[in-house]
Amino acid sequence: MAEVLQKQIPEIEKVTLEPGSGGVFEISVDAKLIFSKKKLRRFPEEKEAVRLVRQHAEAADTIN
Repeated sequence: MAEVLQKQIPEIEKVTLEPGSGGVFEISVDAKLIFSKKKLRRFPEEKEAVRLVRQHAEAADTIN
């Protein structure tokens, strides 16, 4: 997933995968949770993950 995000959104400086336990898979941007497998009971589709990260990264850029 990290490779997909970096390839699709080249302006991302860093993507870090952090191991979890108990089947947790979460995506955060700037420490803000934007996707939770535990909450939604499913993995994100690749396009969905890219869209979510792009939206939140762009929103953060407009604030800063």
